[in-house]
Amino acid sequence: MTRHMLINTFVRQAAFLAVGLALSIGSHAGERDLAIVDPAEVGMSADGLAELSAAMQGFVDRDELAGVVTLVARHGKIAHFETFGKQDLESGVPMAKDTIFRIYSMTKPVAGVALMTFYEEGRFKLDDPVAKYIPEFADLKVAKAPGPEGQPIVEDANHAMTIRELVSHTAGLTYGFFSRSQVDTLYLQANVLDRNSTLKDMIMKLADIPLRQQPGAAWHYSVAVDVQGYLVEVLAGKPFDEVLKERIFDPLGMKDTGFWIAPEDEPRTATMYQQRGGGTLAPNPSREYFTKPAFFSGGGGLVSTAMDYTRFAEMMLNGGELEGVRILKPETVKLMHTNQLPEGIDFINPMIGNPGNTFGIDVAIVAAPDGESDHPLAKGEYWWYGAGGTWFGVNPVQDLIVVGMIQKFGVPGPKEVRTTSKRLAYEAITDPS
Repeated sequence: MTRHMLINTFVRQAAFLAVGLALSIGSHAGERDLAIVDPAEVGMSADGLAELSAAMQGFVDRDELAGVVTLVARHGKIAHFETFGKQDLESGVPMAKDTIFRIYSMTKPVAGVALMTFYEEGRFKLDDPVAKYIPEFADLKVAKAPGPEGQPIVEDANHAMTIRELVSHTAGLTYGFFSRSQVDTLYLQANVLDRNSTLKDMIMKLADIPLRQQPGAAWHYSVAVDVQGYLVEVLAGKPFDEVLKERIFDPLGMKDTGFWIAPEDEPRTATMYQQRGGGTLAPNPSREYFTKPAFFSGGGGLVSTAMDYTRFAEMMLNGGELEGVRILKPETVKLMHTNQLPEGIDFINPMIGNPGNTFGIDVAIVAAPDGESDHPLAKGEYWWYGAGGTWFGVNPVQDLIVVGMIQKFGVPGPKEVRTTSKRLAYEAITDPS
């Protein structure tokens, strides 16, 4: 079959599926999901979106991915919502629109929104010291140089880490595995992100480990958003998972999003895969998401579906509101996708991902598209991705949302898949703003 014939086939299939889905989408996803429309209604090309479908199917056909779900929404309506491949290769269960995925670091923007609801209530200021609310972080030392017996030589912090630094990965924290230092080793030895411990336990461990670098000195991907989760618990006086449910998931109708997968939903869950030698996709046997954790990770603990996350993204695109439910004020959402990094800051690791990107509150921002990693129309987009390969982008300039879900573990994840999906979504726009 020629490329032209393949694209036309996808167009016909998409039109057929859109009609059927428009009639039946309420069966599981609920009655409040975004409407599915002809792409032309929202200024997009059906042929262009068929190229996106063909590209995603290509990743599956080449055995690079087990399956994919992609969703593109513009002007508050869905122009593309497709599935490809399998949710589980061994059983042959096909990917579905309501398949549940482990979204890992796509949890971070959700945690950021939860924290900013307390900001709106006047409960903290971004330039407040974190230790004002987490006293265990008072007088944290900073690693100055390697020391004997694995213990770094330390010095005083030149200032107390602030909440602004916490939400922008410039607080001096690390993850333990994106760089090499004695501090990173201490994180690993302490098992800082132990799923069987609590956020409070994590704080006590971090209080005994020096900062990797001075607060504000560098952008370093870190456990900062897990610390934000604990900060939310302090401000709310209740567990982080309850806060997310009450302030975000229930109001937005995100009923398939949470920190664990109930037994009845296990058949809808995508099996996670890893690329083995020779390119073979091998299943990751971990079943940790099928039991309720003690550790509610703001940095990477959630599971979700493409539609659930699109509802969250649409709320952000709408300036904090969805279908009459307001989560944040427009000015707070704008603050979240406004650069929070000091001029000339050092980047210890390149997790932002693309040249010309900067960082706001728990999201990266496309400030100057490079034409390769980011399409020229992507300027103003804010986005992030997960270690399992999931991704999203919200573009208030083009009034566009792109969400993608895959189940291939790896850091930073299959960048080619997400950049391809975004590029083709932008190329499908027929009336750019």
